[in-house]
Amino acid sequence: MDVVALAGIGLLTGMTTVLFGFGGGFVAVPVVVWADAALGADAMRVATATSALVMVVNAGFATAVTPWRVLRALRGSGRLLLLLAAGASAGAAAAGFAPAGPARWAFVAYVALTIVDLLLRPGFLRPRAREAVPGTPRPPARTPRPPARTPRPLPALLGAPVGAVAAFLGVGGSVLTVPAMRRAGHTMRVATALANPLTLAIALPATAVALCGAALPAAADAHAHLVGLVDLRAASALLLGALPVIAVLRRRPPRISDRTHAWAYIGLLAMVTVAMPLAG
Repeated sequence: MDVVALAGIGLLTGMTTVLFGFGGGFVAVPVVVWADAALGADAMRVATATSALVMVVNAGFATAVTPWRVLRALRGSGRLLLLLAAGASAGAAAAGFAPAGPARWAFVAYVALTIVDLLLRPGFLRPRAREAVPGTPRPPARTPRPPARTPRPLPALLGAPVGAVAAFLGVGGSVLTVPAMRRAGHTMRVATALANPLTLAIALPATAVALCGAALPAAADAHAHLVGLVDLRAASALLLGALPVIAVLRRRPPRISDRTHAWAYIGLLAMVTVAMPLAG
């Protein structure tokens, strides 16, 4: 029954990969903590490692089916990608030694602070007004406005800290990069699409570190089917549900207004913040 439940939740991870750029890891962490609750204090470490593998596959597949015209926005971001990978390697290594309790509550605290930031700081729900050109008539009040400015590239220096935090907590890069790209002037549709290749840069080294991580005791390994710290059974079940959804939604994306899309992003963050303490 656990496998069936994980596959069903995998459908949700596929949706979040396409609609919110989460790659599934952010949703996978509380789910794997629940599925591997028998591991006790080690469940959080296994969940973080397993989520990295889920993100590699989901984000890689989503990136592969994203139109090139969207991915072109990341041209010249090679340094950012390298620093994301370097930070992720360090964060994943640190996660292997972190106490389970503080790591879980750090996850909850980080996501909760992100929600507060998105609600209160301008630029996510309330894009800055476009500067008016003299002599240009103002649009009607009800006309949706485009992004405030020409989108800017993300600073490369953000790469190392973003990668480290994302890999350490298992939240995936999108929880950090989507708000940053939104405030840089991208629509939600573009910001969430670009989050997938950025997540891939974080998840690849994090997965490599997790697969080479110190094994748990033999009894725990038998329960969870571990390779390193990765629960292959849970990862496979989640991906079984996620990959078909990614393929369908990338081909036929739903039509969602930009503002509704932004509110839905915050709503999903809130759901996971509540679910994590209840996961076991």
